[in-house]
Amino acid sequence: MPTSSPPPQPSEQARNRMDAKRVRTHTTQEPWAEPSSSDPVDRARLGDQEAFARLVEMHQHEVFTLALRLVADRELAADITQNALIRAWRAMPSFRGEARFTTWLHRITVNTAYSTRRRWQRWDTSTLDDMPEIADGAPGPERHGVSAHLNGVLHDALMQLSPSLRSVVVLKDVYQWSHPEIAAHLGITVTAAKVRTHRARKQLRQILETHLGDEAGGDRS
Repeated sequence: MPTSSPPPQPSEQARNRMDAKRVRTHTTQEPWAEPSSSDPVDRARLGDQEAFARLVEMHQHEVFTLALRLVADRELAADITQNALIRAWRAMPSFRGEARFTTWLHRITVNTAYSTRRRWQRWDTSTLDDMPEIADGAPGPERHGVSAHLNGVLHDALMQLSPSLRSVVVLKDVYQWSHPEIAAHLGITVTAAKVRTHRARKQLRQILETHLGDEAGGDRS
């Protein structure tokens, strides 16, 4: 009897499309009531798609925000977010809890951003939103206005940095990564990470001093 050939396996691109559809489908579902004795991370590790959908709902905004801060392009950041979540789903069985889930997810996002950068070669100076607000108790309207203004100034200053300097200072000063972590994920030495952090902070300080000095001069005129 003739032997039947094994069914063809889906291509990598086809698997990406299927996983992307799964992520989109679950993110549109109604939130489910999580049992108090069950951790969605543990359930997702065992292949529970609804548990992973819950994790997506909880973390997709911060994944997008990190991607946007790294690449400064909303369209590219959306692609990175989807691909990072797909990678996270596939890697869930290997998650051992040695780091916090959010830290693990941030690392996947950074790796995805840099692999996407190498493929697309697209780094520009598009709008960068959602910078962290300046926390100081419960600000009133006046303080809130000042904080919003200062965040806008910081946003503009970050956009004037080169992508390599901006990425390092965002990971170090916004996400509190160590220099060894930054070096490992960006493919540079620890010394280079420290040098870039120093240069980025110096340039930010100069940009902010110039901007605030110009504003002060305008107020006196």
